[in-house]
Amino acid sequence: MSARVFAMIVHRMLWLLFAVQAVASVFVEPPYPYWAGWLPALAAMAVGVTLATTRRRAAMAQPKAAVEVDPPVTGRWSALNSPADRTPSHGTHQYGQTYAIDIVEEDEERPRPSFALLWPVVRRSRDFPAFGAPLLAVADATVVHAEDRQRDHLSRNSLPAVAYLLLIESAVRVLAGARRVTGNHLVLDLGDGTYAMYAHLRRGSLTVRAGDRVAAGQELARCGNSGNSTEPHVHFQLMDGPDLNTARGVPFTWRGVGVPKNGETFVAGRDSAYTA
Repeated sequence: MSARVFAMIVHRMLWLLFAVQAVASVFVEPPYPYWAGWLPALAAMAVGVTLATTRRRAAMAQPKAAVEVDPPVTGRWSALNSPADRTPSHGTHQYGQTYAIDIVEEDEERPRPSFALLWPVVRRSRDFPAFGAPLLAVADATVVHAEDRQRDHLSRNSLPAVAYLLLIESAVRVLAGARRVTGNHLVLDLGDGTYAMYAHLRRGSLTVRAGDRVAAGQELARCGNSGNSTEPHVHFQLMDGPDLNTARGVPFTWRGVGVPKNGETFVAGRDSAYTA
């Protein structure tokens, strides 16, 4: 076990200890002073700052040459949380997300449900056009990790649902570790020390398993809404290793598309191009 992985485990355990004692103190008087109950939280914050600093230094030290691969989807999509606008694209270097991108499918005949202030609080995954969309291999590769047992939950695209996600669900998932954040996910070894990760896959949709050799353009799974996700979408990233806990992000560019900016719509496939 590397020092970084050990530190991440300690970080999660400290936050868990703080949460457990905070809940327990509602029902019983703790056998120590009030201020002592905050020590696990303070220690967790110190470890967290150290981990974040280490990740940031590692990300800044690595080469920034983008690796060109095929798009992981076909059809009309738009980008969210794109590294074309900022890095780290998701606000963190954790789990190799420095250059990650989220994309959602756009269907003029069946538009994506808009964000709701109060109602409906949640929507079914199948209400979104991306749900069930095929995900393709971005290059000839070997599958090193594949799982699709986690459930697809309801959307989090209303004000109450987002509040629940940010204040409760995300915190619990972070404490549980990388696989609960990414949900069902797939990791491909592209060779030359580069790995591709697809997150939030649909439950039971995998067509491959660890050890399989796949060809560029081959269907691997379907888009879902598992893990730390507000709605069905594709989370894609390149990394320098297969372990999400230790991997560093690697820049990518999609052949025929490039790296779409936030809000930009593009068409992936034979005639790939930006459309808006």
